[in-house]
Amino acid sequence: MTTDDGVRLAVEVHGEGPPLLIVHGFTGAKEDFADHVSALARFATVARFDHRGHGESDKPDHADAYSLDRLAADVLQVADALGFSRFRLLGWSMGGMAARQVVLAHPDRVDALVLMGTSPGCPSGVDPDMVEMGAAVALTEGMVVVRQLLDELDPLGTPADQRLKKERPGHLEYQRKNFFAVPPVAYAALIQEIAHQPNQLSELGSVTCPTLVIVGEQDEPFLTDCHAIASTIPDAELVVVPDAGHAPQFENPDVYLSAVQGFIRAHVGVEA
Repeated sequence: MTTDDGVRLAVEVHGEGPPLLIVHGFTGAKEDFADHVSALARFATVARFDHRGHGESDKPDHADAYSLDRLAADVLQVADALGFSRFRLLGWSMGGMAARQVVLAHPDRVDALVLMGTSPGCPSGVDPDMVEMGAAVALTEGMVVVRQLLDELDPLGTPADQRLKKERPGHLEYQRKNFFAVPPVAYAALIQEIAHQPNQLSELGSVTCPTLVIVGEQDEPFLTDCHAIASTIPDAELVVVPDAGHAPQFENPDVYLSAVQGFIRAHVGVEA
């Protein structure tokens, strides 16, 4: 589909039933949830898309095309293009930040919400100075150098992540493919947006739709934030996935899917 500013977004839809829109994270892709689509599509219409600047979507060459506000607008425009007047919404990491903006600005559109490994503002584990350095390196030296720095610092590295890379053939190559699909201008603009966004924790107290907050027990940059979100949203359910870091859908898929599937089933009117 094409957004109102002319950016084409790659969208995939599977299944039938009440709509579920899944929003991936920074330097990720819609395929980050591919392992679980068939299970969820048994009782829901599951839609995934690549953010602008990611995956198979267009990659504008100017920084003004990238912001969390723009990503939230894209979520709504994908929903509109698919005819989803109301929908269930799952957002991971940066995708969770966009989902947070959607539910706060348009609570009438979201029937149920899953916030996964995300934060109400700048993640508590993020150093803004390091972000500024990363943005500058991306723009002046390119993504290969950024990747080298990230490999050295490993900001999201966990035992679960290391195990996954050893046990899942091709996963490291998959991650790198997604990373290098993001152009420097998108990387720099979005990482700065993530670091300097306003904190909306208090505003999350106004969320009234059923909410699941899910986070890996080793996901230290987001663990405290997810606890805070779950404590703020009225009646929110918190699931901390054992033996998992920032990517529980890969690192402990059975526990992850059980939590998400049970929650979505309960809010599409399907009994377990």
